Amino acid sequence: MKDLILAISRALVDEPDKVEIKEIAGDKTTVFELRVAKEDLGKVIGKQGKTAHAIRTILNATATKLKKRAVLEIIE
Repeated sequence: MKDLILAISRALVDEPDKVEIKEIAGDKTTVFELRVAKEDLGKVIGKQGKTAHAIRTILNATATKLKKRAVLEIIE
């Protein structure tokens, strides 16, 4: 799942080298913290949060298939 978020995020931004993902695994839930360059933050979030919502939807579909729960946090 981490690779999936990384691939999507790097495709969206102008500075793919600055994309970082930190995975915090819990018992039932895994939290992914996504950090991008400050200039690219709007591209990852999208208008009215639509891009971020789409990434979260794909992540939840993948996690559900693996019978897990995943949360994506976009950090400034």
